[in-house]
Amino acid sequence: MSSYQTTVKDLYCSKCDRRYELDKIITLCECGAPLLVDYDYEKAASELKKENLKDRAHSMWRYAELLPVKDAENMISLGEGCTPLLKSTSIGGSLGLRDLYLKDETNNPTGSFKARGLAMAVSRAKELGLKKLIIPTAGNAGSALAAYAARAGMRAYIIMPEDTPEPFKLDCSIYGAELEFVKGSIKDCGKRAAEKVEEEGWFPVSTLKEPYRIEGKKTMGYELAEHFDFSLPDVIIYPTGGGTGLIGMWKAFDEMERMGWIEGKKPRMISVQSEGCAPMVRAFEEGEPAAEEWKDPETKAMGLRVPSAIGDFLILNAVRESGGTAVAVSEEDLMKCTYDLGEYEGIFSSPEGGATLAALKKLLKSGHISADESVVLFITGNGMKYADVFE
Repeated sequence: MSSYQTTVKDLYCSKCDRRYELDKIITLCECGAPLLVDYDYEKAASELKKENLKDRAHSMWRYAELLPVKDAENMISLGEGCTPLLKSTSIGGSLGLRDLYLKDETNNPTGSFKARGLAMAVSRAKELGLKKLIIPTAGNAGSALAAYAARAGMRAYIIMPEDTPEPFKLDCSIYGAELEFVKGSIKDCGKRAAEKVEEEGWFPVSTLKEPYRIEGKKTMGYELAEHFDFSLPDVIIYPTGGGTGLIGMWKAFDEMERMGWIEGKKPRMISVQSEGCAPMVRAFEEGEPAAEEWKDPETKAMGLRVPSAIGDFLILNAVRESGGTAVAVSEEDLMKCTYDLGEYEGIFSSPEGGATLAALKKLLKSGHISADESVVLFITGNGMKYADVFE
């Protein structure tokens, strides 16, 4: 595990900028907004040189100076991060794109990008002396919490919708987590989790309701910069439920800019949702600063079935500041594109990954993306756990 020292300073509110000490056990700011982690970027730039990264451990912990864990003994790892960036061998050419890339997060432990965030959340929970962690989940986050909590010797309580695909339930059970199933969406699971927090003292590691999951997710942005030799791609297309990955990458780009690692134009961030649950797309199109809850969400892409997100304003800010957009795709298109990723690129993606390809096709047709631009699709999870939804 990493022997390098963090340059972390404290926590700050993403809305009102109120500051909190790092060692305070806390979820949200007093104003109700998500908290983010701040660093001494001048010190980080002097201690971590981008040209020296090649000598670092092949995991997300290679960026230790810019991660919030203070003592390396508290870093709980299963080898997450440093996933491959694959250049399209077939689909890109068929669409007239010379530079189409697939960031394959299926290579992470537990099969999805959620491993990054939960590794960080569990590591900080261990550092803070917490023993009982709870999460509402559509699937992959539950698997990741269960695995990392097992690794850390903690208890994990996972609350899932009743119709979550069976492989996710099995996954969490194998890792020894306590499971509860709720009728409805992840929002209903969140309400039940809040009751358990109040009644039994569990600590919630829900999306953006604690400050550290986003710090694991932001490492995807650092890796992209390394992949492109610190000259970033033109466009990033990202499937958006709670949006921590998109927000985290935007934070990473800001951090790298502060340290002098990158300069100039940043990627346009594209938020992709299903037509059956598209609160961010609706808010973006209507010019709203935040998103209203989506009623009766339906999609086979379970990670996109998030009717409301506490970080909605942060997602919308990143999309707008980057010159990006938000796009909804049909269930038919996202499932067809999931099959296409398997047949033409050799990647068994979850439906969320298929949604990014469906969005790319839509944006090429509308002219939002041009053929000479470099584009990265995020394949956020492995399709094996979604076996129930494939016909």
